Amino acid sequence: MNRMDAVFERLKQQNETALIPFLTVGDPDLETTLDIIDQLEAAGADIVELGVPYSDPLADGPVIQRASERALKGKVTIRSCMQVALTARERGSRLPFILFTYYNPVLQMGLDLFFEEVVAHGISGLIIPDLPIEEAAEIRQRARQADVHLIPLVAPTSHERIASIVKDATGFIYCVSSLGVTGERADFFAGIEDFLNTVKTYSNVPIAIGFGISSREQVARFSSICDGVVVGSAIVRQIESNIPLLEKQESREEGLLQIRKFVAQLKGTSDSA
Repeated sequence: MNRMDAVFERLKQQNETALIPFLTVGDPDLETTLDIIDQLEAAGADIVELGVPYSDPLADGPVIQRASERALKGKVTIRSCMQVALTARERGSRLPFILFTYYNPVLQMGLDLFFEEVVAHGISGLIIPDLPIEEAAEIRQRARQADVHLIPLVAPTSHERIASIVKDATGFIYCVSSLGVTGERADFFAGIEDFLNTVKTYSNVPIAIGFGISSREQVARFSSICDGVVVGSAIVRQIESNIPLLEKQESREEGLLQIRKFVAQLKGTSDSA
């Protein structure tokens, strides 16, 4: 069984919702990303999205764009991101890892090599936000053969396309909470619950919501109607604000602890550190 499926099955039995943090790999450097993954797991995260830094993103807001710029200065590549997943596993992590990447780095590797590396590095799922469903057939087939989930994104504007987007979904369906790019939001559009319920009518695959979720209150709100909640910009902003601490050996542990406490708060667990 795919590691991600096991997590959703366990959480369903426990009547809990998956907390899915997003990280830009290599922000501020690869070793710190590994240390942050340790903190996310200790704080109660269930699945982690590993964002491949990209120079021309379509869906990323300014917080994640800045993180990508920092990571790219460190020469982080899609291969670096996969290696982080493998190294984290070797260090004892039991988390499923999702590789969040735009399609161009995949094409540059070539599909044969890409999926060989995905499997070899223990990646459980893929999110490719700029790959239209109409052009995803070959990737979906290869992912299925590799027992890797290709996770579709569905937005409130998808309307009549929702059925076709989620028809062959595995892992979970990523429901975009609002229009535009990623970023923290105070409010969501009025029809968000209806949108989520509509997606559920077309598929029995777990649904997760993301884009704009930044507080424990928002996580709790969507936990009652979703199987997972993705938090990206708010966590990346926490990392950004703690870089001055993370860069100095004498304050590094404090910086990591601040990130851990924030994620524990999102999860609704008490931090034991």
